[in-house]
Amino acid sequence: MISAFRRSLDTWPVRGFFLIMVVSFVLWGVGDVIRLVGTDSWVAKVGGQTIEVPEAQQAFQQQLTDVSRRLPQGTDVTPEMRREVASAAVQALIGQAVVTQEERRLGIVVPDAAVRQAVFAIPQFRGVSGQFDQATFAAVLRNNNMTEARFLDSVRTTMSERQLLETVAAGAAPPGELVKQVFAYQFEKRSADLVELPFSAVPAPAAPSDFVLRRWYDNHPDFYSTPEYRRIKAAVLSPETLAKDIPITDADLRTAYDARKALYVKPERRSVQVIQVPDQAKAQALAEQWHRGADWAAMQTAAKDAGGSAIELDDVGENGLPTAELGRAVFGAATDAVSDPAQGLAGWQILKVTKVTPADTQSFEQVQDALRQQVLAEKAADVIYDRANKVDNILASGSGLDELPSDLGLAGAAGTMDAEGNTPDGKPAPIPGGDVVRQALIAAAFQAHKGDPPRLTEVPLKSAGGGSAYYVLTIEDVTPPAPKPFADVKDTVLADWRRDAVRHTQDAAAAKLLAAVQHGQKLADVAAVAGVAVTRTPLTGREQPASGVPSELLRTLFDLKPGEPTMIERSDGFIVAVPAEIVASDPASDSAGYNQVRELLAKALGRDVNEILVQTLRDRAQPRINQQNLDSISGP
Repeated sequence: MISAFRRSLDTWPVRGFFLIMVVSFVLWGVGDVIRLVGTDSWVAKVGGQTIEVPEAQQAFQQQLTDVSRRLPQGTDVTPEMRREVASAAVQALIGQAVVTQEERRLGIVVPDAAVRQAVFAIPQFRGVSGQFDQATFAAVLRNNNMTEARFLDSVRTTMSERQLLETVAAGAAPPGELVKQVFAYQFEKRSADLVELPFSAVPAPAAPSDFVLRRWYDNHPDFYSTPEYRRIKAAVLSPETLAKDIPITDADLRTAYDARKALYVKPERRSVQVIQVPDQAKAQALAEQWHRGADWAAMQTAAKDAGGSAIELDDVGENGLPTAELGRAVFGAATDAVSDPAQGLAGWQILKVTKVTPADTQSFEQVQDALRQQVLAEKAADVIYDRANKVDNILASGSGLDELPSDLGLAGAAGTMDAEGNTPDGKPAPIPGGDVVRQALIAAAFQAHKGDPPRLTEVPLKSAGGGSAYYVLTIEDVTPPAPKPFADVKDTVLADWRRDAVRHTQDAAAAKLLAAVQHGQKLADVAAVAGVAVTRTPLTGREQPASGVPSELLRTLFDLKPGEPTMIERSDGFIVAVPAEIVASDPASDSAGYNQVRELLAKALGRDVNEILVQTLRDRAQPRINQQNLDSISGP
C-alpha cells in the first residue's frame, strides 16, 4: 500500500495537486502580509498633519469620562453615545490642528518667558508664602497624571490660540440698535396690582359622608398604595470596602495636605480702584475730588483728562499686584477710604479699597477626614481596577454572587427596599460603598428584571479623589404596589379631600376675578365686590424678583400687555394680577447697564467670529477622517 502511494507521487496529476496546495498556502499568507502593510494608523489628516490613534484615543477617553460623570446615576454610556463622543473628540482635535497651522503661517510665537510668567500666575501652584512653589507645581501635575513638558506645551498652545482668536474677536462690535433693543428688554421694570387668595383664608369644610370619601379613595389609587418593593442581592467594590486592605499613615495625609495647600490656605484678597497721574499736583486735585464724593465713572474721566489712567483690580492678592510698592499700599489701606497721593515707579498714585476678602485657613486637623477619603480613593485606584477585572472574569464564567471569593474586598448587601432605598419599615436600606454608589445601585435595581444575570457595573466617583467603584446585583423578587385598606388610610383620605375642596373654592374665586377683568372691569372694583384687598408690588426687573414680588409672577408679568390680567397658582394659594406700571429703560440714565449689555454682546459676537474663523480654516484644510480607525477607538 505504501509502495503504491510512493509510486503515485511521481505522476503528474499528483504533482499538480500538491503544486496547487503550495501556491494556495503561499498566497494566503502573503495576502495577510499585504493587508497588514496597507493598514493606516491615523484617524484624521489635516493639511499634511496626521492625528494618530493614540492621540485620538486619549482625547476620546477624557471626553467620555466627562460625559459619564454628567449622566444620571445608574445610566450606562450607550454605543451610540460612545460614537458621538469619539467623533466630537476628533473634531475638536481637527479644530486645534487648523488653528495651530494658521498660527504658524502668521508667525505667531509665545516666548518662554511669557509661558513662565503665565505658569507662575496660576494660584494652584503657589505655596504657603503666596509665591510659585516648585514642589506644589510638581504635586499638582502628578495628581492630574500630567508631565511637566506636556503641561507647558498645553499652556503655550492655549496662549498662542488666544493671541490669534482674541485678536480676531476684538473687531467684533454689536450694532447700536441691537444694543438698544437688548438693553430695553433686560432693564425694563414693571410693577403689578394683585389680589392674593390664600388657601388658609378658607375654613376647613365639614367632613363628608363615607360614600364621598370612598369615591375619592377609589379615584386616586396611587395616593393610597404601598410602593413597589424589590428583594435584591448585591456586592459592592469601592474605596470604602477596600479601606482595611489599604493602610493610610499620618505621613500620607500630611503629604496630601502640603500638595493641596493652595486649596486650604488662602491669603487675604482685595478689590481696589487705582488712579495714576504724572505729577503730585494733579494727584492731589483728583484725591480731593474723590474725597468730595465723586463716583468711579467720574474719576475715570477725570484721570484721563489729567493725562493719567484709572484701573480697577478685582479680588487680587498682595503678590498679584503690578508692583510690590502698590501691594503694600493696597493691603495697608483702610476699606472705602481714598488714600493720600503716593509716588510710584511711573507717577503718583491714589487708591481706594472697595472690598476685602479675609484670609481663610483650614488646618490639617479640619480637613483630615476629607483628605483621608481622597488619599484612599487615589491609592485604591490600581487595586480596585485589578480586583474588578477578577470579579468580571468570575461572573463571565457563569458564577453567581454567592460564588464570589471573600478576599477581593467586596461588601455584600441583601434585603428588600423601595425605589427610595427604604426598607418596608421605613428605614434606609444598608447599602455599602457611599452615597454615590448607593444611589446608582438603587436606580439600577428598579430598572433591572428578575432573572437578569449579574453584571459588573462601574460607578464614577465625583469626590476630590476621583476614581471608580463597582457593584453587581441580582433581583430575587418583585412585590408590585398594592392598595392600602380604606380603614387604614381614612384619616389621610379626609385630609386630602379637604385640601382639594379648599383649593377648588379659591380656584373658582380667582377665575371669577380673572373673567371680570378680562371683560373690562377694573381689578380694584371686582376685588372690592369680592371683599379682598388689592396690593401693588414694587418695580422689578426680569432677572430677579424685587422684595414683595412673587417669583411665580415674575416671568408672566413681563409677557402681559398693559391691562391684561393673569391668574397664577402657588403652593399656598392663587394670585390674580394686572400690570400696574411699566418703566422703559433709558441708556442715558443707566450708562453702566448699557455698557454692560454692549460688552456682553461684543463677547458673544467675538465667539461667533472665532467659530466662523475655525470653520473657514477647517474648510480650507479639507480634513480627511479614517472612519475605520475612528470606529475602533469608540469600541468597548
